Amino acid sequence: MAKLPLDLLTSRHFSGVAAGAIALALLSACAGPELLPAGAVGSIEYAEPSRPIVYPPAPAAARFIHEATIIGSTDVVPETGSDRFREFATGYGRKTEAFGKPFGLVARHGRLYVSDTVRRLVHVLDRASGEYRQIGTEEPGRLSKPLGLAVDDSGRVYVCDSTTRRVLVYGSGGEYLTAVGGGEHLKRPSSVAVTPDGSRIYVLDTGGVDNKQHRIVVFDAEGRRVSVIGTRGAAAGQFNLPLSLDRGPNGDLYVVDAGNFRVQTLSAGGAPLSSFGKPGRYPGQFAHPKDVALDASGNIYVTDSMFGVFQIFSPSGRILLSVGERNEQGGRGRFLLPAGIDVDVDGRVYVADQYFRKIEVFRPADLPASSVPGARIAGVAGK
Repeated sequence: MAKLPLDLLTSRHFSGVAAGAIALALLSACAGPELLPAGAVGSIEYAEPSRPIVYPPAPAAARFIHEATIIGSTDVVPETGSDRFREFATGYGRKTEAFGKPFGLVARHGRLYVSDTVRRLVHVLDRASGEYRQIGTEEPGRLSKPLGLAVDDSGRVYVCDSTTRRVLVYGSGGEYLTAVGGGEHLKRPSSVAVTPDGSRIYVLDTGGVDNKQHRIVVFDAEGRRVSVIGTRGAAAGQFNLPLSLDRGPNGDLYVVDAGNFRVQTLSAGGAPLSSFGKPGRYPGQFAHPKDVALDASGNIYVTDSMFGVFQIFSPSGRILLSVGERNEQGGRGRFLLPAGIDVDVDGRVYVADQYFRKIEVFRPADLPASSVPGARIAGVAGK
């Protein structure tokens, strides 16, 4: 899959209220007119159900296409002949395992792991095989309030549980293995990232308004605390109410530093490397950044629950594109409370919306619609 170009691809729209203001501001000195393809900003297009929704809209070249909306298991598990006969005979269709309030999300070769804070479990939806199961519904390993999650190369699943202040670890089949953390180490854990071999577990501790424990706590595979990265503040390497983190292709850590309205990049050892973002309501700025993910090329994807979009930045932090629309009526590509986001190895982007209780799927425009979700692309490294 080709990299996104480093020129600004423009926003479809940030919100119905702000669209005109965004267009006007971007066409002025705030962004620089040389970065904008003519006529692209602010052109809100409400596609018919049969028409594809593309980002950015014409006349700019399409980069992403809205592919699907997932609201539960029946959007992944294929209907069988027995299902159709049962519906014909009884009038009752298939039961779907729907989302209560999806939060965190990981995409691994077409398999989606979605944490659900209302149903207190992790949904596992395999778009490639058409299978569905759940994690964290039984003791030991029952979940209380699952938030962020991660998966290592062995298929082990790491789930951040804010109520028990632990990260629970499950095997590739969903069986409970162990837990790390606890109240002596973590205060308000919200997100987790792991090395491919699971030897290091990075847990983001959000902290609170009354303490300075806004940080990353690092554990080894046996659950021993190895180090602590950061404290509360606004300087490089400090955090203010951080919400999520992800690990980049080269091992660097990317942190949504929500209270400082920025995304920070740190080395695996915790040294601050760079940051981008500031408070505002225009593309490239943040109002309520929520989650972060990276693609195989190092581009950075950030959801913003206030804007109702996700924004894509270059590895250097330059705004490339915003995707989606804030809309209280719902619909394809529309968000009200976008939260978790992840990018699979094929470039498909998955975004969870807490309010509409759904997952939206966006396919790179140069990826065939017939491609198997999560299949590796020649020349693209795995995540």
